[in-house]
Amino acid sequence: MSRLTPSVDGLTSDVPSRSLSAWLPAGVHALCTMREGGVSPAPFESLNLGDHVQDDPAHVAENRRRLQARLDGAVPIFLQQVHGTQVVELHADTPQGTTADACLTTDAEVACTIMVADCLPLLFTDEAGHVVAAAHAGWRGLAAGVIEETVQAMREASGEAHAPQMLQAHALRVWLGPCIGPDAFEVGPEVRDAFMAQHAPSAAFFKPHPSHANKWLADLAGLARSRLQALGVHVVAGNDSTSAWCTVTQASQFFSYRRDGQTGRFAVCIWRRVAA
Repeated sequence: MSRLTPSVDGLTSDVPSRSLSAWLPAGVHALCTMREGGVSPAPFESLNLGDHVQDDPAHVAENRRRLQARLDGAVPIFLQQVHGTQVVELHADTPQGTTADACLTTDAEVACTIMVADCLPLLFTDEAGHVVAAAHAGWRGLAAGVIEETVQAMREASGEAHAPQMLQAHALRVWLGPCIGPDAFEVGPEVRDAFMAQHAPSAAFFKPHPSHANKWLADLAGLARSRLQALGVHVVAGNDSTSAWCTVTQASQFFSYRRDGQTGRFAVCIWRRVAA
């Protein structure tokens, strides 16, 4: 399995499904940061974008400035993420730190931005590129319906702004970013029960822990793919639950709270360009 390497549009490799540009319609751009390219010292080394992890605020501000420079004029809106399901619609004047775990916009040059360090980040757009969205899915938010809430909000935003009929799920395109992998995500039975209570096919994405009784290993990206499939979303790219996408094992590339405790946050962004 080849390593993922940084590029101007985020993650890329010789496998097309991993590219952030391959799945995007014209006029929509996306980016996923890695650890490299910032100014923060250890344990936040180096491109930490989280302002809530006890890093020096001046370092975080410089790292965010560097991120914005990579967006070529788009403004990243950072959320205060609380492991919930609230979706907020973004505009250029939306305050930084607005509380939500998902966001969308139909405005150009406004970047939907999600920070993670083991949770699953998702990027969404429609096939025409009229609306873009991003969501933060730890197990709590995923089980509670953050994906379903985001898809519904996109349908409503697209219908109001661009068409008399709301967007159909089959017209959506979704990219799953790096997260804790299925061989590293140890959970208790209450996590499995929370998923099983809402979506029986979730059972396929839990396997008994090989050395800890009454513990399970959970496939977070697989659970998300299953929920998207149930919604009728056909185009899903990115994280395929292989080790190259695991934040815990890919220590040189990604921050991981589960691995390190005190650490930084990387980010994913998606935005629309002003039409030429």
